[in-house]
Amino acid sequence: MCGIFGYIGTDNHAAQKTVNGLKDLEYRGYDSWGIAVRSPRAQELYSRKNVGKISGVAEKDFANIVGDMSIGHSRWATHGGVTKKNAHPHFNHDKTIAVVHNGIIENADVLRRRLSEGKRNLFVSETDTEVIPHLIDYHMKMGKSLEDAFVATCGDLKGRFAFVVMHTESDFLLAARSGSPLIIGKGEGEYFIASDIPAFLEYTQVVNYLDDGEYVKLNRTEARFRSFHTQKKIQKKDIPIVFNKEAASKGEWDHFMLKEIVEQKDSLARAINQDDKAIKKIAREIQKARGVFLSGCGTAGKVCMAAEYFFSVVAERHTNFAPSSEFPIYHHFLRPESLLVAVSQSGETADVLEAMKVAKRKKSKVLSLVNVSGSSVARASDYSLLINAGPEKAVASTKAATSQLALLLLIAYATAGKLKEGKELLIGLVGKINDQLNPKYLEYIKKVAEIIFRENDVYIIGKSANYPMALEAAIKIQEVSYIHAEGFAGGELKHGPIALVKKNTPCIALLANDETKDDMLSNVAELKARGAYIIGIAPEDHALFDKWISVPDVGAASPIANLIPIQILAYYLAVLRGNNPDMPRNLAKSVTVK
Repeated sequence: MCGIFGYIGTDNHAAQKTVNGLKDLEYRGYDSWGIAVRSPRAQELYSRKNVGKISGVAEKDFANIVGDMSIGHSRWATHGGVTKKNAHPHFNHDKTIAVVHNGIIENADVLRRRLSEGKRNLFVSETDTEVIPHLIDYHMKMGKSLEDAFVATCGDLKGRFAFVVMHTESDFLLAARSGSPLIIGKGEGEYFIASDIPAFLEYTQVVNYLDDGEYVKLNRTEARFRSFHTQKKIQKKDIPIVFNKEAASKGEWDHFMLKEIVEQKDSLARAINQDDKAIKKIAREIQKARGVFLSGCGTAGKVCMAAEYFFSVVAERHTNFAPSSEFPIYHHFLRPESLLVAVSQSGETADVLEAMKVAKRKKSKVLSLVNVSGSSVARASDYSLLINAGPEKAVASTKAATSQLALLLLIAYATAGKLKEGKELLIGLVGKINDQLNPKYLEYIKKVAEIIFRENDVYIIGKSANYPMALEAAIKIQEVSYIHAEGFAGGELKHGPIALVKKNTPCIALLANDETKDDMLSNVAELKARGAYIIGIAPEDHALFDKWISVPDVGAASPIANLIPIQILAYYLAVLRGNNPDMPRNLAKSVTVK
């Protein structure tokens, strides 16, 4: 959530670099933006803010702004409405200090009251962020240097935060992290700092990660890391990034979402291309654990819920699913012999990190599945596996979700002692998905979308591991098309939800050729009897279906095969309704606040 970008170097076009960096962070979700640039000659801060999207801002508009140090921010509103005044950067009273910030300052109200004593109109925004420049200013007026005032401010703040500070009279940037991601890019005679790597991939592919409780002081030639608790120096390793700017670009596709759906031809193959020894080691940890918990948020949560079925059906192993936001309630069941399997696309999800902290307090082990090497979740885990989906920039997760499913299914087979069988199944799936994802298939699903895109409600049913996929299907349709969608277990229809169904209500049925098929067809018949318009996603057509979307017959991997056409359908529903599927309203790609 929100995007941070900062630059310091020898290029006097820092403003243009910052605007471009913010554009590369648009996928994170935001509703306003702003930049601040330091002019080395005038020793003053130029600032520009606006509500809305930065994508339409021309680079040439910033060509005459001279400055070799700049910070910028794309804001997703939490404290205060969507206004220019609430957009970042925020300043102290004299506008000598500029700050951009992600996260939430939990004690902002207390700090506001303390800083406002005897002063009128000190604060000009409704944000929690604005306390930061005023706190730094307060400490500097008490005789501290900028760096010491910055460190003291870090100690004053409570909550999860990441922020960058620029001062008119200082030739360096300062940045701190406590819970929200910040990554430093190392260039030639220049440094970048951002909340995600794509923001500076055009300039460098060498990074350092800032960890919780740390800050960095950046000048043109050096990055110095310290703990803001102890001031102890910290040495960082340079880490190369394996993907390039093109991999994180839209190319000739109309939207990132469609590009990333089609990329599942390749991303699924990368997901299952894991070291057998590592998979078997994880399987042994699951086998010996006393209590295995699966946890994630949103789409990753539905993936974990499906994995609960994978372990039951494939490995005959009991596991427990809980959404990460609910996981702390389960702390009574955790012990040193327990294992938490944490799933996060970004590796920075706040609720997942909190769930991991709960597990660590009980000395339980943590395995994570992430898409970002070096992310907070990966570094805090005892074991971590990369899903290798590559950059995913559309807010609605597609290829990361199926990669997570594939890897968890592979682990379930390994836990059953059937790793070879699991790999053969998934390799077969990849080949069939490769054949399926062609222009003709996309066009057919678009025509299905054209039938229902004006509807207000859609219901989806599934059974076994396809029940969580029905829930995930509802999330996808909700996220990008804004159609009201709900997923149900097929057998639950007659216990209440079928009251919502009337003539021509679109209902989607996710079927597999397994032991649930006959029950599911009975549930479809119940819907058909009430006049529902049935869209069957299944390996075979059936007389009950008004429209059939074919999927390969892949046994236990059916949730993966069934999810992909739902992603395509959701995409076309969004486009037909005039929505931008890459950046749905009110949502963010990486949810780094609780």
